[in-house]
Amino acid sequence: MTDTLRIVPWWRRKYRLTAVALLLLAAATALTLPAPAVRSITRDAEGLIFATVEQGTYRDVLGLRCTVVPRDVIYLDAVEGGRVERVLVQPGDEVIAGQALIELSNTDLELEVLDRQARLIDSITQLQTYQTQLEQNHLDNDKALQQIDFDVRRLTRNLARIEALAQQRLVSQEQRDTLQEQLDHAHALRPLQAHSNRQREALRRRQLPVIESQIAALQQDIAMTRAKLRNLTVRAPRAGRVTAIDLKVGESRPRGARLAELTPPTGHQLTARVDEFYLDRVLPGQRAELELAARTFALRIERVHPQVHQGTFAVDLLFEGTMPSGLRPGQALQPTLLLGDDRQSLILRSGAFLESSGGNWVFVRNDASSAERRSIRIGRRNPEQVEILAGLRAGEVVVVSDYTGLQYIERIDFQ
Repeated sequence: MTDTLRIVPWWRRKYRLTAVALLLLAAATALTLPAPAVRSITRDAEGLIFATVEQGTYRDVLGLRCTVVPRDVIYLDAVEGGRVERVLVQPGDEVIAGQALIELSNTDLELEVLDRQARLIDSITQLQTYQTQLEQNHLDNDKALQQIDFDVRRLTRNLARIEALAQQRLVSQEQRDTLQEQLDHAHALRPLQAHSNRQREALRRRQLPVIESQIAALQQDIAMTRAKLRNLTVRAPRAGRVTAIDLKVGESRPRGARLAELTPPTGHQLTARVDEFYLDRVLPGQRAELELAARTFALRIERVHPQVHQGTFAVDLLFEGTMPSGLRPGQALQPTLLLGDDRQSLILRSGAFLESSGGNWVFVRNDASSAERRSIRIGRRNPEQVEILAGLRAGEVVVVSDYTGLQYIERIDFQ
């Protein structure tokens, strides 16, 4: 067998040599370049806050910043507008139920009341006149029936007498026949009059209740019309303390305008804004504790408002049992809300780092010179503690100060 010598063209040998040279150059460059740099920042260790991860008792609580508000507030509005004539109380005054607070005047209203009252009285007078007429007709009908019965008896008696005289021919037959005709006429009128009386009586019985109800309604309208004038004097609906009133004599207030606020002596409650993070965990009926003046007072959540505004929602708390004395509306208190039972867990001190990292990552101190970024997973948290579920071990030291500006940093080098 004969071997055939294959001759490669010169231009192909040149391209192969060039490719090999480029591969060797790329490999050499890769070996000489430094590894990608880790994004780091240098900070003064004394300006940072450190905390150690510990195995301990996690208290499932939430600190609240509450404001004292009255449990009940009564708003006093102008039922009828008018000019302020007198202001009889000032903010902070204690008042009793029915006490006059403000006096208004309204000339137009007074004229309107007088005109309407006159028209209502005229309507009542007409109804009463018709009522009197029905009663008079009832009496006249009874009299007419009684008169017919009287005529029957009288004519019967006279006819009996004349019959005896007619037999003796002492009276004419004409007289006797006239009396008989009158008696027959009276007998014929009686059923007609009785039937008419029954119909008129039925009509009277139907109309009298209607008339009486209409008169009662008109009289009620008169009372309501007169009450409009009484509304010009604003009175306290309940005993309590005047908490707001800002009126000047001579100024005019329209109908429905707010005139004053009254707080009845039903006690106070607390209201607080809570971070929306706890929206699913804060429920009505949960307990809270308030440390005040070396005493502990029990509270419970009365209402959770579901609307979220600027990342927070509102809750109302009521005192159970004894209420602290001397509370004032607007006073700030800091009770502790009990979200759940205490339990053993891996915990970390809470800090400003949660605002930036959301509890998803932290900087863990490796040694005295740096701290490395690490992903973690947290569970429950309160103002003092964070429950660690994964990513950290007991004894590790974590930077818990503010992480602002460190979102893309992987290592902190300490000065």
